[in-house]
Amino acid sequence: MTQPPLLEMTAVDKAFGATVALSGAHLRVEAGEVRALIGENGAGKSTLMRILSGVETPDSGTIRISGELFSPANPQQARDGGIAMVHQELAVVEDLSVEENLLLGAEPSSAGLYLPFRMRDRVLSSLTLLGRSEIQPSTPVSQLSVAARQLVEIARALVHDAPVIVFDEPTSSLGAQDIEHLFEVIGRLRDDGRAVVYISHFLEEVQRIADRWTVLRDGEVVGEGWISETTTEQLVSHMIGRQLDEMYPRIPHQRGDALIEVSDLKTRTGLQHANLTLHRGEVLGIAGLIGSGRSELLRGIYGLDPIDSGSVQVAGRSHRPDPTRSIESGIGLASEDRKEEGLATDLSLATNLTLGSSSARPFFSLLGLKKERSQVEWWIDRFSIRTRGPDQPVRTLSGGNQQKVALARLMHLDVDAVLLDEPTRGIDVGSKTEVFRWISEMSAAGKAVLVVSSSMQELLGICDRIQVMHRGVLGEPREVEKWDEHSLMVCAVGGEEAA
Repeated sequence: MTQPPLLEMTAVDKAFGATVALSGAHLRVEAGEVRALIGENGAGKSTLMRILSGVETPDSGTIRISGELFSPANPQQARDGGIAMVHQELAVVEDLSVEENLLLGAEPSSAGLYLPFRMRDRVLSSLTLLGRSEIQPSTPVSQLSVAARQLVEIARALVHDAPVIVFDEPTSSLGAQDIEHLFEVIGRLRDDGRAVVYISHFLEEVQRIADRWTVLRDGEVVGEGWISETTTEQLVSHMIGRQLDEMYPRIPHQRGDALIEVSDLKTRTGLQHANLTLHRGEVLGIAGLIGSGRSELLRGIYGLDPIDSGSVQVAGRSHRPDPTRSIESGIGLASEDRKEEGLATDLSLATNLTLGSSSARPFFSLLGLKKERSQVEWWIDRFSIRTRGPDQPVRTLSGGNQQKVALARLMHLDVDAVLLDEPTRGIDVGSKTEVFRWISEMSAAGKAVLVVSSSMQELLGICDRIQVMHRGVLGEPREVEKWDEHSLMVCAVGGEEAA
């Protein structure tokens, strides 16, 4: 007798008011299978998984686990039923320790007493499995890097031996070594007979780790198949409903005068030595491993991290980095941590888009409010933000659409220099191309763009020059034609001298 699939979701419908999020969606994952669930931002992937994890209730449709009907009323019931979620947006509690986060909601106890030692071996083995045995269970999560917090999120899903595990953009904050460990873990989960749902906008990851794929578009399943029988171009075509003409559109632009000059910059957060000159009309890329000091460089220039020594000049004038002064000097930053630093998630999309800009709203002017509303709607259309309207709270948007809001706000400020830290994190393939086009348009308009990215393909595709960061030291710039993925990685791992 044929065994039923470990996970089966059939004819799932879900609407939020007049907005249809899912229409007849289905998903089937066998035991010992990694199923890639892909689609553009707002396609319905997160909604489908929120229903599976008990966060949302479907309007109609069924869920079966090993052939048995399953309808979780809340996340606790879903977890008790064997569903583990690794969320794209970190759901760790910073004030608790690593161990307390891993056991949150399932704390071992007896007679009302918390007995963490009963599962300490499981906690330690989960961290070791991910190649991070140095992370101590007693360490407060607030003391960990973004990448380490992502690993804690993943370890939490491993602790309870759930038969169905959902990974939602698990590598968005991870470096190459952590990604390799994660892929090894997923391979072991598959060999152990688990059902794995893998959501990612990195199609190279999908093609490497998944067995089969399902594409959602506008809430409907538009394609399924075997990864081994499907090309990247076919996946992209299913996702966006058309052929993608050019991944890295480049508009002709010319390097102008120096706008930002950084000399021997050192910060208290790990940046040891950095020199760079960012010109108007160019895109300068910063490559390097996570933790190398890339983000600290941008934060130091902008004024989020205190500077120990060195100097920053803007348009030939001395600049004492401070966020308010930076904006006044025409410098804008899109942080990699959009949830904590890039957005006010409890406020509306409209409010977030216009934060820091008062040009559209004369004091108590209805005309100004009308103009502001018009501009917000223009940006929503320009970035194809999937939303119910300008008044929708940002926290209710998908992660990719939140990223679009953060980037649109930066464009709305109309600054001269744009500092972008992982600008395409969590964004789908079609939207990435629009971001790349925007970056090229910015440089063509004479603006200066400084980009940090973990994707070497992206940097090679959009930059004019690239510098590599290694252990807090920034290497010399080279024209993009003098780099390739191999030379970038060699420098990232061994420093400039290894090139």
